[in-house]
Amino acid sequence: DQETSKPLLIRTFGLSIYAPTLLMAIGQGSVLAFVVLSARDLGASLGIAGLIFAMRGLGVMVFDIPAGLALARFGPKKAMLISIILTGAFSIVAAFSPNPIVLGLAIFAVGGATSLWMVSGVGLISESAPIDQRGRTMSLIGGSNRIGAFAGPAIGGFAAEGFGLEAALLIQAFGAAAALILVFAFLQEKNRVRDRTMHLPLEVRQTLNEHGRSFLTTGIAMVILQLVRQGRQVILPLWADELGLSPSEIGLVIGFASSLDMLLFYPVGIVMDRFGRKWSAVPSMSLLGVSLLIVPFTDSFETLLLVGLLSGFANGLGSGIMMTVGADLAPRGREGEFLGVWRFITDIGTSGGPFLVAGIATISTLGLASIATGGIGIVGAAVMASLAPETLRRRHPG
Repeated sequence: DQETSKPLLIRTFGLSIYAPTLLMAIGQGSVLAFVVLSARDLGASLGIAGLIFAMRGLGVMVFDIPAGLALARFGPKKAMLISIILTGAFSIVAAFSPNPIVLGLAIFAVGGATSLWMVSGVGLISESAPIDQRGRTMSLIGGSNRIGAFAGPAIGGFAAEGFGLEAALLIQAFGAAAALILVFAFLQEKNRVRDRTMHLPLEVRQTLNEHGRSFLTTGIAMVILQLVRQGRQVILPLWADELGLSPSEIGLVIGFASSLDMLLFYPVGIVMDRFGRKWSAVPSMSLLGVSLLIVPFTDSFETLLLVGLLSGFANGLGSGIMMTVGADLAPRGREGEFLGVWRFITDIGTSGGPFLVAGIATISTLGLASIATGGIGIVGAAVMASLAPETLRRRHPG
């Protein structure tokens, strides 16, 4: 139900959710920036190093549904503490891996722990925040992740330069230790009475049966959004390389796009809460699609920078949208089960984006891959606009 009389919950979540999310995101950004170099340092080939990088995303997707069931069993606080401890422990294993196999397994486990962290945070806000504040509270999680992803590689770079590549991976462990203290000290949750045995196939089947329409409409739109977002991250640097831009110019394109992306998360949250979730999702997907449609027509640093800024603006318009809509749709008392399935479905897009781009580019050209991905984004915007319900005014029964 709408509860506009409640005070805004952003300050409530500052030390218990947003600060820990920022710390975890900084560590994650550092790991993702340097894990490939760590793999190469251990003797891995380029192909194996790329596979090790992909293990985190695979771990996230594989553990999405178990993470949702763990949230249902333990509640948000315990689930978050477990995820932080596992993240820190496997980050240490990754930092001191004796060979690429151990490194890959550790990164896969970090992905699984990350899944539990993300599902738990969304579950907590889903059950705590009134629907008319959910866009802002969720967009701040998205913003914390974006700031961490932006700052993490820089912090990890200084650490690696001063103390070796192990230090870049240990940033995640230090961030997890600080996040553990904050969550333990400041996170409060409702008293929970959950005493039922979890049967994974039964829980998943029941969730799919009860919410099939949501997954087939809004869920597909979110899959497309994630697919286009991840495709964009592959296409921009590769097209910049095709144009013969220098590494510093490529860095400027990506950096300026990311900075514009980061600036929008809170205004977008206000728009979602005031006008509706579609006011964020539809423009975001539409403009992401348009930006990728015109990438192949850029021929210089200046033109690609403009398109990069458009794509960053578009991505920023969707800050927190997937989490917000998932929280809106999640049924009360069964948030964990729903959110686990929700994240698994949407992470198909997260994992599939790079493979889509690579597949089309292999059999055709990178330009065609960009146009195809952009076209898919436009289709996703149409699905969101015409078939998906507006979830801001959705009322939960009971």
